[in-house]
Amino acid sequence: MKNSKVASKYTEDWIPIKQIMNGMIQLDSGEYVTGVKVAPKNIFILDQDTQNQTIYNLRNFYNTMDYEFWLIIADRPVDINVHLSQLQILYNNANSGAIRKLIMQDINKANMFMSAEYNVVDTEYFILFKEKKLEIVQKRIHNLINNLATCGLNSTQVSNNDLRMLIDNFFNGGGATTLGTVMPE
Repeated sequence: MKNSKVASKYTEDWIPIKQIMNGMIQLDSGEYVTGVKVAPKNIFILDQDTQNQTIYNLRNFYNTMDYEFWLIIADRPVDINVHLSQLQILYNNANSGAIRKLIMQDINKANMFMSAEYNVVDTEYFILFKEKKLEIVQKRIHNLINNLATCGLNSTQVSNNDLRMLIDNFFNGGGATTLGTVMPE
């Protein structure tokens, strides 16, 4: 008799993720995937010497990393509904017709950006790595944040939400997963 393995139709059964907590993905293997989110910075608006120094510092930074890491660039959809609500309140409270006209132009522009033809996103940058020992994880995160600061870049440890967004981007092409009750067919 042959051992036939039935392939599961549920994604959770083949993704090796045990849990996401404390800014880390714990894999079934016992390893942790974590890292830092790097705040974007346009160095090309800086003077040439500062640009060259930043590039030099980044080159040195990458050359000191003696472990496998992933540079990930992910787009996160922008939700400007709160901004639209604030504009609407300003519009309702404006006394001058000229001010109301300016606010309405902003409202119309925001609505235009939310239309289907525009894909308004925040681009986010991540450096992730995989490690089994928690003390090494913490040391690497600390080193990443400090070394990026010497390059003039701000960074923070990834959050659980960041990691969930990255997984959604990878598996769902950028669409967010909506959790809820699943009904059998």
